[in-house]
This record gives sequence, C-alpha cells and structure tokens, in this order.
Amino acid sequence: GYRRERGQRRDGGGWAQAMKSVVADLSSYDWEGDRPLRRPARETVIYELHVRGFTAHPSSGVAPDKAGTYAGLIEKIPYLQQLGVTAVELLPVFQFDPQAAPAGLPNYWGYQPISFFAPHQGYGSGRGALAVLDEFRNLVKALHSAGIEVILDVVFNHTAEGGADGPTFAYRALANAEYYLLKPDGSYLDDTGCANTLNANNPVVRRLIRHSLRHWVEHMHVDGFRFDLAAVLSRDEEGNPAPRPPILFDLDTDPVLAGTKLIAE
Repeated sequence: GYRRERGQRRDGGGWAQAMKSVVADLSSYDWEGDRPLRRPARETVIYELHVRGFTAHPSSGVAPDKAGTYAGLIEKIPYLQQLGVTAVELLPVFQFDPQAAPAGLPNYWGYQPISFFAPHQGYGSGRGALAVLDEFRNLVKALHSAGIEVILDVVFNHTAEGGADGPTFAYRALANAEYYLLKPDGSYLDDTGCANTLNANNPVVRRLIRHSLRHWVEHMHVDGFRFDLAAVLSRDEEGNPAPRPPILFDLDTDPVLAGTKLIAE
C-alpha cells in the first residue's frame, strides 16, 4: 500500500489507490531465434540514452502515440545505426516511483526503483497491464537485429521507499532490517544520498539482485548492466566497505551472467 500522499483512505479502512500485481507467462513470447550478441568490449561503442527523452520531443519525428516509449525508440534504430554505435545503455527502466520528486514535479530520471523485475509501465505505448513486457522485448529484439546491444542502468543501492517518512511499497513491510542497512538506533543508514541503502550483502538481498539480473538476461535478452553507485554494493551489513563483498563474487561467478557486460559506476 501507499503512505502519506501516495494513497487515499476509503471509508471503513483500506486504501483506494495502491499498486497492483499481475502474473505474467514469460514463456509465451516469440523471440524468433534472438540471442544476446556477445560483442567483445574492445569493439563496443556505447550510446547512453533516456527512453522518454530520446523521442518525447516532436523533433524526433516519432508519431505522438509512440513518443517517449519503447516503441518510439524502435523507430530511431536507423539513426543509431548511422551514428555507428554498437550498444545503447538505457537509463533506468525498472518500474520506478514517478512521484519521488520535489512537489509539483515528476521523477524524470527513474533512479527510485520499486520493482527490480518489471519494465517501467510509463514507457509503454500499448494498453493492458502486460503490453509493456512485449513492447520492451520487441525493442530488444529489434536492436539486436540491427546489431546493437542493450545495456541497462540498474539501481541496486537504494529503493523508492526512502527514509522513515517515505512510502511503503514492499521491502520495508516485508523485512525492514534484512533489506536495508540500519544504524544501531534503527534509523536508516544513508550511504546513497537517497535516504536509504539497500543491504546488498544480506543473503536475501543478494538472491534478489542475482535473480533480477538473471531475469533480464534470460527472459528479456539484455546484454549487460551498468550499476549505479556500484561501490555501495561492496558494503557489509554494518555499512563498512568489505574487502571481499559476497554480492560482487556472486555476480562475477554466476553462469547466466557470464559473457554479459558488467559496468561499475
């Protein structure tokens, strides 16, 4: 559910507005033989772009009903080919909280993740709760067909739940002390500047991160990841830099992630 302005109380209790979950059959999509490209790093030219911003303006030439969407980005693939790039690095496309911004403004950049498994619904052009899944996969398949890899800018250092006065989406209510680094007094350790710090080396969170990355490789066919504030992932459960952080070894030795591009900020 939501806290603060994120929801409205119904008569008799409960919330009038809250996020919903939908079960998806990820095996039903036809990849038509698509596979990650596995281009060597030395041959890689990366173009970083924002899915919304790349085609939102009329000057992009994208039709209004597809402007600022995954489908709109597909229309710009010939332009990317003309530039000679071999990979696009998409700024955050995990479902994020669009309200995590100063009053009166939307969250534009997407660095406030809610779900580590769902593509951001706001970048979809189709109708229906699951349409965005196919639209994102259509984008990946089209980019691969053009010889362009897909790298995701991923945020595993904090979540949109923020500090003690932030909204409760999931992790805080499930197991606050497992998912977040806490001070001895129970308040949130803020090593990210975003009011909380994900407890990346807790076994539960390590599994969450690894399963998320595997999901995007196995079911969404992405080619690599750029880790936002990657140094935060090296902190132990007391918040101190660890000489041998388990999560980094998990990622480095995971067979599903072998061959993908892993970039640390």
